[in-house]
Amino acid sequence: MRSLFLALYKRDLKLAMRRRIEAFLPIVFFAVAVSLFPLGVGPERETLRQIAPGIVWVCALLAAMLSVTHVYAGDFADGSLEQMLLSGHGAVVIAAAKSAAHWTVTGLPLVISAPIFGLLLDMDRALLKVLTISLLLGTPVLSLLGSVGAALALGLRSAGVLIFLLVLPLSIPALIFGTGAVEAVEAGQSPGGHYSILGALLIFTALTAPPATAAALRISMQ
Repeated sequence: MRSLFLALYKRDLKLAMRRRIEAFLPIVFFAVAVSLFPLGVGPERETLRQIAPGIVWVCALLAAMLSVTHVYAGDFADGSLEQMLLSGHGAVVIAAAKSAAHWTVTGLPLVISAPIFGLLLDMDRALLKVLTISLLLGTPVLSLLGSVGAALALGLRSAGVLIFLLVLPLSIPALIFGTGAVEAVEAGQSPGGHYSILGALLIFTALTAPPATAAALRISMQ
């Protein structure tokens, strides 16, 4: 199972590098969306500083959802997904590998670039570390949940809209506690409680999302 996971993971990374425009589109969207907020709310530093964690988190959430529709669509279109499921390999491993590859291509660059945009929004340097850790714990949750939504909407028209409707409500806890960690530090409190809840959400999602995705894939392929 480990060799299968690594093989699928490396395969999806190679495919993503061949489709670089699709791979970099969420990062471009993230950069543009964060950059537009100062134009909309004004250049006041205090205002930007207060809303910066929420801006970064919301933009990261939307950027992750922007690319999740492609997690299974390409393999479904060329028949690769059907062959994977018919080969007898565990569908749970397939779902886990694809979710991990999606986070590596989309979530990890968002985590790395978030401090840069936090500085552009005049965030305090001490808060950038908290924001980065919260995104590091929260963005894998978004990829796992997005994988479930992508499997449920596989082959349907307007799949992107359906995925948004399915996944966004489930992503709200990660958004709340991710921004709450930064707000706790601003208030002079420890962010440990928010980290613990984000970690618990990540563990719970990592244990439940791949089996749910596997079941959704079997239903969609029937």
